[in-house]
Order: sequence, then C-alpha cells, then structure tokens
Amino acid sequence: MRTRLIVFAKLAVEGRVKTRLAASIGSERALQVHRRLVEVTLALARASGADTFELRYDAAGAAPGSAAAALPEALLAEGWRVGPQRGTDLGERMREALDAALAAGERPVLVGSDCPALRPADLRDAFDALAAADAVFAPAEDGGYALVGMARSAPALFDRMDWGTADVMATTLARAAQAGLRVALLRTVWDVDVEADLRRWEALQAGQGDGAGRGG
Repeated sequence: MRTRLIVFAKLAVEGRVKTRLAASIGSERALQVHRRLVEVTLALARASGADTFELRYDAAGAAPGSAAAALPEALLAEGWRVGPQRGTDLGERMREALDAALAAGERPVLVGSDCPALRPADLRDAFDALAAADAVFAPAEDGGYALVGMARSAPALFDRMDWGTADVMATTLARAAQAGLRVALLRTVWDVDVEADLRRWEALQAGQGDGAGRGG
C-alpha cells in the first residue's frame, strides 16, 4: 500500500505561533524558532521515504499574499498535497486528514512541526508498524504524542479529547484497548514548547548534549 506523510503546521504569523515559548523569549524570536522547526520537519518528511507528502496548514492570521502564506504555494510547486486543516479542534483536524488519506487508499503517518527529536528512521518504523498494527504512536515526554499513524479509521481516538494535557497518550491507549485496536508504540520523544525545550534543542544542535533531559 502507498504511504502518505502528513505534516501539520501553523503558518508563520508573529503572535500566533509558539505562544508559550514567546512568553519568555518574545514573539519575534518565537516566530524565528517556529520557522526553523517547520524547516526541520519538512526535511524530516522528505527523508521518510513516503510515497506522497502533504501539508495541512492552519492559516490563522495569515493574509493572502503574505510571506507566511507562501509556504503552501512553495510545497505545492514541489509536488506536495496541500490543504487547510479542517475541524473545530485538533482531534477533528487530525482525524479528517488521516481519514482522507485512508479513503484515497494510502497509509498515513501524521506529525506536528515542533518535534526536532524525531528522525527519518522513526517515520520509517511507523510505516512498517502499520503493516500489522491498526495505529502507531510516538509518545511524547509531556504525556501527549508527536506522531500518529493509522491503518484504519478510528474516530474514538480523537473525539472529545482534552488536548494539551498530560493524559492524552494514556487516554488514547485506553480508548484503543476498549475498541480492540492493535497499537504499536515507537520510542518516546520530546517537543519544543517552552524555553527549557529550546535550550535542550540548541544544546543538541551544538553537540553539547544528547537531548536526554529537559533544561533547568
């Protein structure tokens, strides 16, 4: 079966991206960090070996013709599928994107744009896992997950979830067990939400750490 790598990302609008990080480093620098994280994620996607690539974007605050709005056009020219995120919350948006890929006869894996700890091997492992599992996840240290892949539709995993809490992964696994779904788990990763995470990423890029623990 053909594979599809889906990237979820907000368009780069100052004051709309990395707001928790901006509270300590300022909105302008947070915007720069967001742009770099998106670049890293797109490079990760291209290295995944997927058959097709898709950007699902959140265009809140991005004016038509602005620099922020240029990303979808650039990826479309590169051969990516491009479209807006559709739904009233994160769960509905992810479910819609995953189900659309499944309906097209492709096996999807979806990632956000703030997890520099993910590697191409993680994405390949996710696609491989879906040969036997109904769902695959890369758990995150904060209790959520940084990657989700589906071999079949499972709305119960996404509906009425308290997104952004430390119980997301545990609740998802409980729902999967109740639904009789076969779940594969990849290694636990971390994402960039606050300044300590940013320092961790910067140290990792500088070769000063292994990314194993949060900064102080």
